[in-house]
Amino acid sequence: MGPHPSVAAIRLAVRRVLHDILTDHTSSTGQVRTAAGRGPAERPPSPLVLVACSGGADSMALASALAFEAPKLGIRAGGITVDHGLQPGSGLRADEVVLKLRGLGLDPVESIAVTVGREGGPEAAARDARYAALDAAAERHGATAVLLGHTRDDQAETVLLGLARGSGIRSLSGMAAVSGAGGRYRRPFLTLDRQTARKACMAQSLSVWDDPHNADPAYTRSRLRHEGLPALEKALGKGVVEALARTAQLSRDDADALDAWASQAEPSVRDATGLLECAKLYALPPAVRRRILRRAAIAAGAPAGSLFARHIEEVDRLITGWRGQGVINLPGKVVARRQGGRLVIRQS
Repeated sequence: MGPHPSVAAIRLAVRRVLHDILTDHTSSTGQVRTAAGRGPAERPPSPLVLVACSGGADSMALASALAFEAPKLGIRAGGITVDHGLQPGSGLRADEVVLKLRGLGLDPVESIAVTVGREGGPEAAARDARYAALDAAAERHGATAVLLGHTRDDQAETVLLGLARGSGIRSLSGMAAVSGAGGRYRRPFLTLDRQTARKACMAQSLSVWDDPHNADPAYTRSRLRHEGLPALEKALGKGVVEALARTAQLSRDDADALDAWASQAEPSVRDATGLLECAKLYALPPAVRRRILRRAAIAAGAPAGSLFARHIEEVDRLITGWRGQGVINLPGKVVARRQGGRLVIRQS
């Protein structure tokens, strides 16, 4: 008798991602020869894959699947848990997660305590601190990839949050299956629902921790999870989560194509000094033009996470609705102004 269907599903998802990681790693490292260059070709060193684990059902299911599948492919597997310090006893819970990960056979395993700031709100600040810690851990351990336990349900919530912000098609793209520098972050569970991960934990008798923040209405995502999505399903019927996840993939494909178009078009709308020429920008489709403006603002120092559609629309009006407007103030103390038919975007 094979494993429980939920266990089989999570293992298959992880196996596919590990195959991709192994292929990418082998092609990037190639064959290594001895120092003298005369010995037989050696196989590239075994890659290390880390799992980011909070102790919740999604990440514990992911950790168990990684521990099961990695050795069969000759991949080293470790785990990282991040202690945000936002709840009493968080340090003790992080220690418990470390013990669980080691019990699965993962090595190295590490708990990292972080200080969560306030910029962008509590959820964004915690996310920024967490990813900074994971990036540092991956560099420190020489990890090829870090697996994240985001599910199809998380993807649906992310799409709805993007829709509420009105930030455009990229915001509707949700989370990418592969992201981060060099494709560091991998999300094997984006096609699986949250219940599959929880059932897999139950089938394997894995104890999990339910973060009270996930049920706290003070957090936007929590309200969306427990009030918003159920209301949508009641009004529209089952299948809303699947439809939103599908929307994310379709939006991502469109956004990637528009980003590529903007990258190709950008050099043609700059003058010899590198300034953007308003007349040439005006001739571009709005979706392409605004991508170029956003890239220019970020390059000038505007934080990407604080740069919203309304900011780019204001800059765009310097091109499409020029009436002698003054300076446009952007996040990060970046300013944009029209000057002599050119667009100047720089820090003030």
